[in-house]
Parts: sequence; structure tokens; C-alpha cells
Amino acid sequence: MTKDEPHLPHGLASRAEHNLSALKTMSTSDKIEEVLVALRRVIRATDLHSKKLVKTASVTGPQLLLLQIVNAKGDMTISDLARDMSLSQATVTTILDRLQKRELVERVRSDTDKRKVHPRLTDHGRKILSTAPTALQDNFVRRFRELDEWEQGMIIAALQRVAEMMDAKDIDASPFLDVGALDRAIPSG
Repeated sequence: MTKDEPHLPHGLASRAEHNLSALKTMSTSDKIEEVLVALRRVIRATDLHSKKLVKTASVTGPQLLLLQIVNAKGDMTISDLARDMSLSQATVTTILDRLQKRELVERVRSDTDKRKVHPRLTDHGRKILSTAPTALQDNFVRRFRELDEWEQGMIIAALQRVAEMMDAKDIDASPFLDVGALDRAIPSG
């Protein structure tokens, strides 16, 4: 190992060596298949977790995140909430409308400025939040933070390159591991 090479923990080093060795013997079509299978696994894991979240907590990932932010930060405007969620105000308003209709949040006028409206959790919203499973991105964030900085950089660069190769570089996306429209309704039944 040269001084410029990153130091890999033993398990990761042997896995990287095995992968590199295997890649050298693979055809281009086999490599493409490996990439597509890995992408499909990510999509499938996201889909399965989204369905579990809806089934167990009756909320989508973005709805759960909105509830978490409102709970943690208290009074904030819809524009503040939109900024924190990396979504448009229109999308956040639609999510809030759905949550309000289900009586998980309420909108309360500010005491100091009657023009401002703050979303607040209802008792039912707090109950849902307390029983909801961890969002998939919470697990991802925890594990990503445990990686060395060079490995984080490699993952970011590789995924950005994949998005570019799939002509998805300019598709509007928010930092949610969820499938479907971010402001979708929960199917009843």
C-alpha cells in the first residue's frame, strides 16, 4: 500500500480485493448485470420499507419526516418546513393537508403574527410518531456516517455518475428513501 492509498479495514480490504479480482474476469455484460441487480436491490429495499411504514404506521416516509420535524422544531412556517425537507411549499402543503385530514396535525395561527400558520402535532400524530418504525434513511444515515470520508466520497461520486448515465441527473429528487409521489395519499383498507 502506498502512502496515497486509503487504509482499508481488514474485512473491507479483503472484500475490495475479491471484488476487484472478480471484476477483472467478468465480461462487460456481466458487469452491467451486476450494476443493474444492485440498483434493483436498492429500489426493492426502498419499496419494501415504504410498504412496511405504511402498513405499521399508516404514513409514508415524507409524512413521517414531516411529523418528526414538526415534533422536533415546534412552531415553524410552511416555508421553513419546506426548506428543511428539501421540498417545494406546494408539496409540503399537500402533505400537511393529508395529515390534517387524518387529524395527525393541525394548523395554528401564530400568536405574534396572525398571517403565519404553524403546523402542530395532534395527540394522534404524536402517538403515530412514537410507534412508527425508523425511517429507512435513518438507518442509511447512521451507516453512512460510520464510513471513512474517502468511502463516502466514492459512493457519492459513483451514484452521481450512475444517475448521469441513466439520464436522471436533472430529475428533481428530495433526500427520501421512498417510492411513489412524495405527497401521495395512504390507500384505505
